[in-house]
Amino acid sequence: MIVRWGQDQVRSLLEELGIERPLLVGSERWGELDLPAAERWTEVPSDRIVVPEGVDGILAIGGGSAIDTAKAASAKTGLPVVSIPTTYSGAEWAPSFGVRNPDRRAVGGGSGARLEGIVYDPELTLSLPREETVGTALNALAHAAEAMYVRGRNPEADRHAHEAATRIGAALPAVLADERALGPRKTLLLGASCAGEALASAGLGLSHAMAQALGGRFGLSHGAMNALTLPPGLRFNQPAAEKEIEAFGDAMGTDDPVAKVEGFARSGGIKRLRDFGVPEDELDDVAEAAVKRPGARANPRQATAAEVAELLRSIW
Repeated sequence: MIVRWGQDQVRSLLEELGIERPLLVGSERWGELDLPAAERWTEVPSDRIVVPEGVDGILAIGGGSAIDTAKAASAKTGLPVVSIPTTYSGAEWAPSFGVRNPDRRAVGGGSGARLEGIVYDPELTLSLPREETVGTALNALAHAAEAMYVRGRNPEADRHAHEAATRIGAALPAVLADERALGPRKTLLLGASCAGEALASAGLGLSHAMAQALGGRFGLSHGAMNALTLPPGLRFNQPAAEKEIEAFGDAMGTDDPVAKVEGFARSGGIKRLRDFGVPEDELDDVAEAAVKRPGARANPRQATAAEVAELLRSIW
């Protein structure tokens, strides 16, 4: 993966990759940016993206929904993807993707996207609402935490995950204290990038499985759902991954990583599932869906649907 910093690097990166006629995938909010585009696709998220004839690559700008839409198109066509992330989701690192319709409901997913490049620019994160800043940062933090204990863990992923937790744990409070400060936002992006590398190397666990099941069923933000599901996921995995979770806390400078994550979530106004309109009487169905997801199967401690339902009720 080629990584560059600054919007002014987009054209040279595309040239380096031999992309002359990119399809630009991103919502209309980014339409004023001077980005190369032979064609544009502005419906985000989208389960019906069409890649026009004549384009030779895909340039995605936005959060996880835009990047996942681009990755779905890449998997269909084999075209290379260059991502310009505007959140801390880390979607730019994983060849897997979720497919959602414009109402944000999950309608499928897959893998096999051809990821070639990333351009980061902290200025593009300045317009993020506080909740989205916190939610996507905690999504990245969940990537780091789970990479430390899922079945696919490995030394390289551990290194990336430790660095990610350290950077995110230090930068997120600074970003929230001064939301216009670019230095902390760059550090937060660096942390999210490290977490994305850890994700790509090790995979996901139960916290993500719960977040994916919730977001896909009710059309909710993946970041906010991860902010809520990471603490119960850590608690559940404590008996099977005590040392790994302790190392995760050490990286953030705390002996209580669960409380640290919960505090971060509250700082973004993310408190309970009920606040997002999740019906309590559907939690059992969400749990059934969650335990079937790859993250649940890769978790160090296997969870039954009944156990996951109790975890969900603990945050409802």
